[in-house]
Amino acid sequence: MTRNLHQIAIVALLVVLALAGTGVHAQTPELLLFGGDDHKTFLGCLNCGRFDPGSVCNRFGDHGSRFSSESIWNRFGNYGSRFSSYSPWNRFASDPPVIVDRQGNFYGYFTSNRYHPKRTEIKFFLVFLDNVDQVNEDLERARDLFCNE
Repeated sequence: MTRNLHQIAIVALLVVLALAGTGVHAQTPELLLFGGDDHKTFLGCLNCGRFDPGSVCNRFGDHGSRFSSESIWNRFGNYGSRFSSYSPWNRFASDPPVIVDRQGNFYGYFTSNRYHPKRTEIKFFLVFLDNVDQVNEDLERARDLFCNE
């Protein structure tokens, strides 16, 4: 029964994504994610192609792999754990990653913490951040949905 609920949640998330528009890759300029102490750790490009070495969508790269310490998709790492204050998937995170472009323009915090005063307002990202329970259930599947794979 739990598996069926998970599948229903994934289907619902797909429907929301379809209604949300064309997805993350339609955004320009490149949106970069930084986390950790003073947001000095590069966590990847949120809207670069899945073959880009710096993309969070490159499952074989440092930022898209579920095994990398610098990936938001690593459920055991500082940036992917539902318990880490540095993770976007912790709904109570105090120091989640920030989104900036190459010119340093700030696009908000990439966080599922709905009460964070400077949380991003980019709708596509909010689809994932607002459905953190489903994301945490299967980060690899969430990455595939996020990257439109």
